[in-house]
Amino acid sequence: MEWQSPPAAIRGRSRPAAGLYDRAMPVVLIVAATRAELCGHDGLECGVGPVEAAAATARALAVSSGVAAVLDVGLAGAVGVPSGSLVIGSESRYDDLAAEWPVVDRLEPDARLLAAACAALPGAPLLPIRTSASVGGFRNTVSQGQLVEAMDGFGVLRAAELAGVPAVEVRAISNELGEEDRTRWNVAGALESLAAALPELIAAIESVAARPD
Repeated sequence: MEWQSPPAAIRGRSRPAAGLYDRAMPVVLIVAATRAELCGHDGLECGVGPVEAAAATARALAVSSGVAAVLDVGLAGAVGVPSGSLVIGSESRYDDLAAEWPVVDRLEPDARLLAAACAALPGAPLLPIRTSASVGGFRNTVSQGQLVEAMDGFGVLRAAELAGVPAVEVRAISNELGEEDRTRWNVAGALESLAAALPELIAAIESVAARPD
């Protein structure tokens, strides 16, 4: 499929601005690929794709010792999940990766953060969220059932895991996977759903992060 420019609402810069990481990070670090997906909240704009996401998150966590939890948010494509819906990640899968020896390609979110997210978003389904550097990369590999795909979640959660920081992923569905007509993507509606959910979600994660294990 020929590459197309993403909608203007979710375009991010090609590289981080100077000083992006060298500042105090919030106790709950909200990470999103683009500024629009942060919905006005202080957080880390990690860039698009699993490599950018992992590198940016790792750098941010390395230079800021006060982060107690990572909340990865943003838009996603899906099959079998209505546009505008919120989805909580029960597992993060990196399906671009394949080898003849064992690899790390699946991660589970922190159990306490997952419970907090479910309590804050009681209507949101709990589903695995796949990570792919290619938009719609898994549309043709799954014949039935629900499928959610984003471009950065595994990178964020893996960086957090290696840094010893608990993390969880929440997505708002903007489009049907495989839909090439970008005018049919509901980016504005998905961002609206995410923005409406974030205050309560952040409060729930902060409450858990503030309590010792």
